[in-house]
Amino acid sequence: MADILTKSRARNIFYGGSIFFVLVFVAMTVHSHRYVVTTSTAGMDLSEAVIHGKHVWERHSCINCHSLHGEGAYFAPEVGNVMTRWGVLDSPEDAFETLKAWIESQPTGIEGRRQMPKYEMTDEDIRGLAEFLRWADQTDTQGWPPNDAG
Repeated sequence: MADILTKSRARNIFYGGSIFFVLVFVAMTVHSHRYVVTTSTAGMDLSEAVIHGKHVWERHSCINCHSLHGEGAYFAPEVGNVMTRWGVLDSPEDAFETLKAWIESQPTGIEGRRQMPKYEMTDEDIRGLAEFLRWADQTDTQGWPPNDAG
């Protein structure tokens, strides 16, 4: 004789399955929380200069053209590792000077080329933005996004 799925058996399967998946969800949540708490991806401290630079980044809507660790637009270069590409990652002063020279040289005036707009920024804003980009460059992205440039 074939087994018949009664209402009682169906209810027990539903409750048993629900309890099982709730327990799996709780276990995965605990595991994820422990991983996030014990694994820091920050390569340098979140200083006031880094925070100021993040505000400059947001105020000028840099993400509308640039991507940062794969997030944002792809009109202009990825800047998540720009300080490494420029060779100024380890020197805050060199990072500031290089970024300042880059910003002051924009737009280049080369016809037919995508160009960065001219932004009027104070040295404090540029220094903060350089620190934010250094901070982003030192963040452990665990290999994301894939980028052959460094």
